Amino acid sequence: MRLTHFKLCPFSRAARILIGELHLEAHLDPVLPWALTPAFLNKTPSARLPVLELDDETHLSGFYALSEFMADAQIHEMDIADLLTGAPHSDELPAKPLAVMPGDIEDRAEIRRLIEWFHQKCDREVTQEFLYEKVRLVLDRRVAAPPNAGILRSARSNLRYHLDYIGFLSDQRRWLGGDDFSLADIVAAAHVSIADYLGEIIWEDVPHALGWYQRVKSRKSFRPLLGDRLVGVAPAAHYAELDF
Repeated sequence: MRLTHFKLCPFSRAARILIGELHLEAHLDPVLPWALTPAFLNKTPSARLPVLELDDETHLSGFYALSEFMADAQIHEMDIADLLTGAPHSDELPAKPLAVMPGDIEDRAEIRRLIEWFHQKCDREVTQEFLYEKVRLVLDRRVAAPPNAGILRSARSNLRYHLDYIGFLSDQRRWLGGDDFSLADIVAAAHVSIADYLGEIIWEDVPHALGWYQRVKSRKSFRPLLGDRLVGVAPAAHYAELDF
């Protein structure tokens, strides 16, 4: 498999964690999401990341298509590794892969609600604002403008709101969506990890969210993300630490 991705794209990060949780491997093809090259648009005319290419040349464009494909495979009791012709992941991982959508119909509805919360609301109010002001303005030479202080203040305020919500959920439940680790945790962690990379979180102010994030960050599926580095945009000093 090949995954076209951007290191600080929350949808790409969620896909990478999910692939790891399913004990699969994918070759990573990095792109800049604002560089709309013909090769990139041929893979995904909507210019949405990530894109997972299977061995039979099937393209799964976007996190929704990718995750629902995996969930459907499990529902129909298909072997995902055989289906995607991907090699198993590390032998150190648990024998049983993640149940993509665990629980009953109500549990899965709650997981989907939280996926939408973070991939839409948090993405719009926080993640994309940070990515534009602190990443694209640095890396995209076509954009000549300083960061907008007002937008950053608003994004920081919104970030605290979302972290408090994570703290509330993790105080009430074992994981965000319920008793089991799920796509809700994967998606939320993908967004939080970008704010963490950019040094935008004062962790001592959000202890419940911190406890949840440390548990996610310690999972083996998450560890490859801790090695991510962007030239010109260095991570916070504590970014790769598991105990911070």
